[in-house]
Amino acid sequence: MRPFALVTGGARGIGLGISTALAESGYNLIICARASTSQRSEVLESLNGPEKKIIYIQADIAKENDRQKIIDAAKKQAGYLNLLVNNAGIAPDARVDILEASPDSFDHVLDVNLKGAHFLTQLAARWMIQQKQENQSYQGCVINIGSVSASMVSPNRAEYCISKAGLWMSTQAWAARLAEFDLPVYEVRPGIIRSDMTDSVREKYNDLIDSGGIPQARWGVPEDVGSSVVALARGDFPYSTGSVINVDGGLSIHQL
Repeated sequence: MRPFALVTGGARGIGLGISTALAESGYNLIICARASTSQRSEVLESLNGPEKKIIYIQADIAKENDRQKIIDAAKKQAGYLNLLVNNAGIAPDARVDILEASPDSFDHVLDVNLKGAHFLTQLAARWMIQQKQENQSYQGCVINIGSVSASMVSPNRAEYCISKAGLWMSTQAWAARLAEFDLPVYEVRPGIIRSDMTDSVREKYNDLIDSGGIPQARWGVPEDVGSSVVALARGDFPYSTGSVINVDGGLSIHQL
């Protein structure tokens, strides 16, 4: 029986890289995003294949009712869940100096990137615990997609950095709480990944790469993140719950 993975924001960018890697490694997928099914139909078709099941749920993880809707739909349409990948995330609508940034922007970013992921994990974890108690051979896992911005400051998008720093602590808290149920929790922390989120600052990051700011001198791609998620989900790191896996080409290495 194919395992089921729930990937938030799994139909574009890094999320699509994760969904593709999981589908290729044998997972059925539950993908949720704010876009309508018709807007993502081509992507969903590309993920489909023989014996695979792809479920799409239009939902906004920032909303409590939508988080419950996601889990309810997964229970009804899939019947079980082995993996939650909290990937959905947003950047501020505009990069604004921290001296001028607004509370509304702060709330908007943290509602999606931190609160949404944290409380979707709560709902999924309760279900995973139930599945584990009913079947001791059941295997479940949670993977949060963080960012090097959890520890590398950008004062013109501080709310994003704060949301990712908070997600790291959420990872630690859930790893500690779920360990007794043998449900590992990890964080994958991408660096500069080519996606629509980085399109507006492509020249800046090209300059960083060209100047030697990244030891592995290239852009990361969504597939890099997907490969790491698959390795964690597969159980390649069975004694490492709470760990952070950097997928940043060495960007976060401290150098003199």
